[in-house]
Amino acid sequence: MSEKFSANARTAKSILKPLVFSDFDGTITRLDVTDEILEQYADPSWREVEEQWLRGDIGSRECFERQAKLVRVTVKQLNALIDAIPLDPHFPEFYRMLEARQLPFYIVSDSFDYVIRRVLKRVGADGELRNGRHLFSTGLELEAGRMRAVFPHSNHGCKHGCATCKPAIIRRVRKKQQPVVFIGDGLSDRFAVEEADIVFAKNELLAYCRERGLACRPFETFGDVQKALAEFLEDGSPAFDAAVSAAT
Repeated sequence: MSEKFSANARTAKSILKPLVFSDFDGTITRLDVTDEILEQYADPSWREVEEQWLRGDIGSRECFERQAKLVRVTVKQLNALIDAIPLDPHFPEFYRMLEARQLPFYIVSDSFDYVIRRVLKRVGADGELRNGRHLFSTGLELEAGRMRAVFPHSNHGCKHGCATCKPAIIRRVRKKQQPVVFIGDGLSDRFAVEEADIVFAKNELLAYCRERGLACRPFETFGDVQKALAEFLEDGSPAFDAAVSAAT
């Protein structure tokens, strides 16, 4: 698997503008925002639904749909929670680097679009990312303190039942032979790994990749990703080749 991954990386290096896809909860943010909403404002039975998802009994779409119905929260309370969520401190600089290099950047997430847009506004991200052209996530309707999840990017024909079908989005967006970089942290990212040439992983996603022998690049912050990606963009960089070859 490592040899295949390294070959993919070397092929990708001949094209200087990869597509960069990132998860949101626990990747751009330091905490899972959805879990924080559920912890503070949902009926405790949300944990039973979560366990069903972790066991593989249900997909993340059904999980989100059922959990959202258990939440009672005002707009003011929700905004205060979102604004208090800590971010990866290196993400704003990483995002500015992508803009400066004109690298296409997409967020693919099961999280709620309302949450993501509010966080992006905080870091000064605008344009295609915040207006939805480069943002693929779960929709949120909030009325009279009740939440309703909607799924514009779910794939009804997929057996996994994900709230946001990340592999399908990557396949739709990428052009022929265009390299894909994926950045993620959780089990909801596991199906996207198969569509990426280079994977940056931490936490549950890193454990998942290692258990299955899927090559990836461990990271802690977007500072790590930025450094490796900058090396990747330098054609023929031996440092990045060595890092990818050593990934486990």
